[in-house]
Formats: sequence, structure tokens, C-alpha cells
Amino acid sequence: MSQGLDHTATPRGDNTIEAIAKVVAFERGLAVLEPEPTGSCNGCMSAALCGTKTGNTSRLLAKRFTLANSAGLSIGDRVVVGLGGGSLLRASVTAYAIPLLTMLVAMVTIDQMGGGETRTMVGAVAGLGLGIVIARLSATHLANRGDLSPRFIRRAYGPGPGESCHTDLG
Repeated sequence: MSQGLDHTATPRGDNTIEAIAKVVAFERGLAVLEPEPTGSCNGCMSAALCGTKTGNTSRLLAKRFTLANSAGLSIGDRVVVGLGGGSLLRASVTAYAIPLLTMLVAMVTIDQMGGGETRTMVGAVAGLGLGIVIARLSATHLANRGDLSPRFIRRAYGPGPGESCHTDLG
């Protein structure tokens, strides 16, 4: 399995987006994991922003997440975690489409009613605000159902980033 995001199908046929993460701590009985950088990390122009460049630990800390330790994980274990493809789509629609659509509906409705430019702009801002509130409520609902949480799939074997496959036999 390559480093980074992979797409696989579950036994039910659902698409799952997989990534490798490393157990870095335990808090309140939950394993704290940190995603491993992908093979293409550090090579793009925004690598300094996402936390992959050396010395930028605050961004890496922000990417940490927790999992129930049902697999008996230990600090340093590398695991494959996954998120259903449908979950990613629902999260994207919630974060982007809902606020955009409410803004556009409010703006077009006020414009069609002859509200003028100023009222249309105010309506667009109000629609965007309403969309953000709806998106936040929807995201809370998705999070409570567990749709936005990665799930443990299996342990990851093999070398991590920067490690060698070679063993010293001498």
C-alpha cells in the first residue's frame, strides 16, 4: 500500500478513503493519532502551510484525531484508518454547498423582487450567514452520527516515512 490516500472498497462495496496514521499518545482511553505525510508532501508550493515542512509542528498538532482503542494499540503503532467516500461528500456539501446555495437563493429572490443593489447585497450576506448556521447544525448532526470520524481498518506494516526497508543482518 502506498503512503497517503488510497481508495478501496469495503465488503459491502462502499468506497473507503484510506490513510496511514501513527499513534502518538492516549487521552481519556482514546488513541491520539497523527496522519503520516503522503509521498508527494513537501513537494508542493503550499507545503509550509499544511505542516509537512520540518519545524511546523503547530499544523501537525491541529491534524491529530482520536480513535477508540479497541484494537489494543500502543504508542508508535502505524494504522490504516478510513473514511467512507459518502461521508466525504456529505461533509463537502455541508461545508460548501449549503452556505453558497442559501446565499444565492437569498440574493436572487431579493433581486427578483426589485430590491435594488444594496438590498440584494445585504440579502446575500444574510443568506450566507443563514447557510453557515444551517451548515454548522448539519455538521453537528453528522459528527454525532459518527459520519465525520475516521475508523480503524487494520494495522499498517512496513516502513514509515523516512525509514528504510533494509535490515541489518550482520
